[in-house]
Amino acid sequence: MTDNRNTILAVILSGLVLIAWQYFYNVPAMEKQRAQQQAQAELQKTTPQPTASATPGATPQAGGAQPTTPGASQQSQQSQQPVVARDAAIAASPRVKIDTPRLAGSVSLKGGRIDDLALVQYRETVDPKSPPIVLYSPSGTAEPYYAEFGWVAATGVTAKMPDAQTVWQQDGSGSLTPTTPVVLKWDNGDGLTFRRTISVDDHYLFTIKDEVSNVGNAPVTLYPFALISRHGAPQVSGYYILHEGLIGYLGDEKLQEYAYKKVDEAKQVNFNNVTNGWLGITDKYWASALLPDTNAKLQARFSSNPSGNLHTYQTDYLLDPVTVAIGGSATANARLFAGAKEAGVVGVFPFAGLGGYNKELGLNHFDLLIDWGWFYFITKPMFLGLDFFYRFFGNFGISILLVTVIVKLLFFPLANKSYASMAKMKSIQPQLQALKERFPDDKVKQQQEMMEIYRKEKINPVAGCLPVVIQIPVFFSLYKVLFVTIEMRHAPFFGWIKDLSAPDPTNLFNLFGLIPFDPTTIPVFGHYLALGIWPIIMGITMWFQMKLNPTPPDPTQQIIFNWMPLIFTFMLAGFPAGLVIYWAWNNLLSVLQQSFIMRRNGVKVELFDNLKATFARKAT
Repeated sequence: MTDNRNTILAVILSGLVLIAWQYFYNVPAMEKQRAQQQAQAELQKTTPQPTASATPGATPQAGGAQPTTPGASQQSQQSQQPVVARDAAIAASPRVKIDTPRLAGSVSLKGGRIDDLALVQYRETVDPKSPPIVLYSPSGTAEPYYAEFGWVAATGVTAKMPDAQTVWQQDGSGSLTPTTPVVLKWDNGDGLTFRRTISVDDHYLFTIKDEVSNVGNAPVTLYPFALISRHGAPQVSGYYILHEGLIGYLGDEKLQEYAYKKVDEAKQVNFNNVTNGWLGITDKYWASALLPDTNAKLQARFSSNPSGNLHTYQTDYLLDPVTVAIGGSATANARLFAGAKEAGVVGVFPFAGLGGYNKELGLNHFDLLIDWGWFYFITKPMFLGLDFFYRFFGNFGISILLVTVIVKLLFFPLANKSYASMAKMKSIQPQLQALKERFPDDKVKQQQEMMEIYRKEKINPVAGCLPVVIQIPVFFSLYKVLFVTIEMRHAPFFGWIKDLSAPDPTNLFNLFGLIPFDPTTIPVFGHYLALGIWPIIMGITMWFQMKLNPTPPDPTQQIIFNWMPLIFTFMLAGFPAGLVIYWAWNNLLSVLQQSFIMRRNGVKVELFDNLKATFARKAT
């Protein structure tokens, strides 16, 4: 029958999409993640880490002055040192404590780097007592990651400049807090005095003011610089829908995204004469970005420098040179974002109170630090809706349920036409069956007469596909939101769902925890054995939706209808719990909506009859 054929086509289309998603994203990502974990563990055991940074080079400026590269020669000559524990590396140098409501760590007086930073409001697991997320770590540790600022001397300038080995002196005492900035000083002994003022707000923004005064016997030309350096490629999620690596919005070049492997191949990518740009390194939920003044002209760069078995990844920029006259001074300003990619802080929707730094600092598309994807016009409104209801109910699970209802209401007229057309299709089944009996051997005549009936009854034979087709973009936009937004990370629902962005932790194959065994560890097909309670609920609701239609007379169609809910149950079991809850709730609403429309069109709702017939056949 045509309506059954349309429904089967829609189901198969959804199945193919989900199978492709599982095959091309989930399985390769798991394998890649395992391989990276093993490789990184081996490297950390045997490979010493670099301890010097490469600061940016630049194109020649007027007068032929060209900056040198502080740290580059040191990096090539410096002997490799063994990896030390993070606490030991922090204790090895004098420091100024960082203490804010969201950040904890320290500024190293050796080198003047911000290289010790933890996000105190975010934990490694759902357990609130688990360690906080560590963002920055000093050189010499297993995963060095830090930000550095300062001056690069122009070619021909012999004055000594502060570098990674310079020990600064704190002017005064005390910690760096949102209300108390820190001032560092260093005198090169040759007429140049450097002064650095570091401030931090109550979120994730550092403001750095570098000053230099000259009481020597000659003017000096200097280039202000800023860099973020990361030694070794971190473990990434491995999903193609998410960018992790080097990122920036660089003037006319617009958004630039370089994965670690891509920048390894390029080695160095230069962006010249950039205004109103920003650049940095992003993870799934965290990021570190340089935010220069919006009117500053940058010589920006992404780079990957091999060091032993690892690479040092760096985003940096140089500003235009300044000449410090005898008795004069110069100032350079820089800003650093180092923290969680919260939508309201980064700046997603100015009209929704989520303008954040993007609006506050007049930045250029800083909201793209969050990877909304190609379908951002669906993904961002989806997040906005979820966040709106979260502010009222304090639970993202409830937000998902309410947003699903709103989506249903938005597409209600279209779905009504679709379900009404399906209901009419059921009402004309006796006529279609009569056609087959009248023209048993003339398929062409059958089709002609069927199309005439459709025209007379104003039926669209492909309308049955629309509900599923409509659901696919909503499904993927919700998946994207659950996957990339930190607001969904460790967001609980009710009961056993402690993290909507993670799969349902229960499992049928160990009797929901009664047997101390993890079936997902079984090689080859173990990842298909993650079947929790919510996926089972979703499968049951999908089965109800299938049973709402009459049993197809064709045995092949019956097999497809009977097995499709079970196949979808296993396929969706590894998806985020929030997505499975959405699908189950959407199925239930669809059953109610379709039943109502069928009754209104005078078509019998055969759900319970079909369920009885199914169990009656099994009993027989």
